[in-house]
Amino acid sequence: MALSTLIRDGRALATLAVPLALTQLAQVALTTTDTVMMGLLGTADLAAGGLAIVIFNQLRTMGVGLVTSVGNQIAAAAARAEKDDATTDDGAEVRRIVRASLLLATLAGVVGAVAMVAIGQGLSWVGQDAEVADRAQTMLWALAPGLLPCLWFQAIRQFTVGMRRPQALLRITLASVAVNAALNWGLIHGTWGLPELGLPGVGAATSLVHLLSCLALLAATRRDPLLAPLLTLRLRGADRATVRTLVGLGVPIAATYGSEAGFFSVTTLMAGSFGSAALAAHTAINQLVYIVFQIAVGLSHAASINVSRELALGRVAAARRLKNTALACAAAVLSVVAVGYLALPDLVLRPFLDPGVAGDRQALSIARDLLLVIAVLQFFDCAQNIGVGLLRGLDDTKSGFRITLVGYWCVGLPAAALLGYAAGADTMGIWLGLLIGLATTAVLLLVRYHRALALREQPLPPDRPAEVT
Repeated sequence: MALSTLIRDGRALATLAVPLALTQLAQVALTTTDTVMMGLLGTADLAAGGLAIVIFNQLRTMGVGLVTSVGNQIAAAAARAEKDDATTDDGAEVRRIVRASLLLATLAGVVGAVAMVAIGQGLSWVGQDAEVADRAQTMLWALAPGLLPCLWFQAIRQFTVGMRRPQALLRITLASVAVNAALNWGLIHGTWGLPELGLPGVGAATSLVHLLSCLALLAATRRDPLLAPLLTLRLRGADRATVRTLVGLGVPIAATYGSEAGFFSVTTLMAGSFGSAALAAHTAINQLVYIVFQIAVGLSHAASINVSRELALGRVAAARRLKNTALACAAAVLSVVAVGYLALPDLVLRPFLDPGVAGDRQALSIARDLLLVIAVLQFFDCAQNIGVGLLRGLDDTKSGFRITLVGYWCVGLPAAALLGYAAGADTMGIWLGLLIGLATTAVLLLVRYHRALALREQPLPPDRPAEVT
């Protein structure tokens, strides 16, 4: 690929990737604020609130997965209309997708909220401390109403991203961080005339922020002259075929997200078996990986949307270049991050572990060694996320799910267990196993994408009609 072509494609990718990555980082700041506020209330509230947020995030992540393909479908529909100069369509296909996505988000939000409350009722049955279970239950009651506007926000977000107009997302998410902090403080302590709710105040604040963010994005979309005519909030009469298509694409994505979250959760339990210092080091390193991972999420979504668009326009060669462009951009950014890990390990770890505290010193020593692993691991973690996004651009979400199952659970987890326990490498072995699993997943996903594009480039036999997509 010529340098000029790489720069041009990189700029086009960055138009979507930068605001999306920054939006993801701002969302990390939201959960971090919640955690800090709960920590100020005490250990019991932090444990209960953390448990409730884990449950909320698991259901939220699955719901987000259901509507993630909406951006790809809208990008392809908009590109087809542009290609055909379809004056008779007048955005009808995009409106059908938007209506179906909002209906799907509504159903997922209601079912998820009911499931959240039901799970809260059964926490004491699965071995949780009675006090923690009771407090987590009240927190879940406060969080449950926020799932519906959260998923509405995600559906509208995918609409704006698919139309390649995500600029309002970053402004709204950044503002929500400040609003969330203020509402947390006010509802916990009863300041500024707000009721004093304690721990449930964190959940109530989160639900309010999701509602306000949804309303803000809706207002911004209605002010956009390109987006406003295409946004419809009337759910009745949603096209059943479109809903089925979104469900067929979204269920594997939701399962992929859940599988990945479960993979890292199991390795956290494994790290805990080596003692508190190992678990603390693992937690600090895991948070670093999670933060940097948001860069991969931005690149993955941007590459995915652009692949859908290029294929709808019949430009297979451009879709092939997108893979290389996304990987090159990721490598450039992550190389800078890796230098920071290796050159300034104590500074990188300082927000999590204090060398002046006796209990943190052993954990800090373990974490320093783990930085060497994640300096390499992050490249594969980013590559596999980009690979999932590229396949989503092909509407191939099932292959992404199957490959991640193989990479995470059939390769990564056994490797982590073998290196962590049998080889006696402890926490280092777990992270080496994670690296092997992510590397395997990345290679398989990218090979699958390459082969799928190669099939699209092959000419059809003269007696075989072209497939209608």
